[in-house]
Amino acid sequence: VKRVSDGDTILVADRFGKDVKVRFACIDAPEIAHSKKEKQSRKLVDKSQFKWGNKAKERLQELVKQSDNQVVLTVTDTDRYGRSVSEVRLTDGTFVQEVLVKEGLAQVYRPYLKDCPSAEMVDSAEANAKRYRRGLWRDPKFVPAWEYRSLAKTKSSS
Repeated sequence: VKRVSDGDTILVADRFGKDVKVRFACIDAPEIAHSKKEKQSRKLVDKSQFKWGNKAKERLQELVKQSDNQVVLTVTDTDRYGRSVSEVRLTDGTFVQEVLVKEGLAQVYRPYLKDCPSAEMVDSAEANAKRYRRGLWRDPKFVPAWEYRSLAKTKSSS
């Protein structure tokens, strides 16, 4: 792993040294602030989104580091931006998406769940996180990342 971009996107070098951008299959992590305007936003919906987005990114960085920056990918698709959509595991077999969802740092992304080989694992992890109100599940201001992106698009086009 060369870089953790956010809570569900990494940049890796394949075995030939070629850079591959990887989006995590099965899940959607909260967004991180990109622009100065976003970073300075006082809106509660923004603050909540970016707080959880940063926590997800930091946790992913920890996981990758504990695996010596090595991961094993199971590529399930390629998205419209050319990213490899993959299930990501640490070298010890730990399923990264399951960890992030179980800790309440990401949610199951249901529109593509049928394409996810480990759908039952992430589904169970999310039920557990909801039940015990872990992470974003205890934040009343949190809006799912897909809804947040939709709101942001609506604002920018009006």
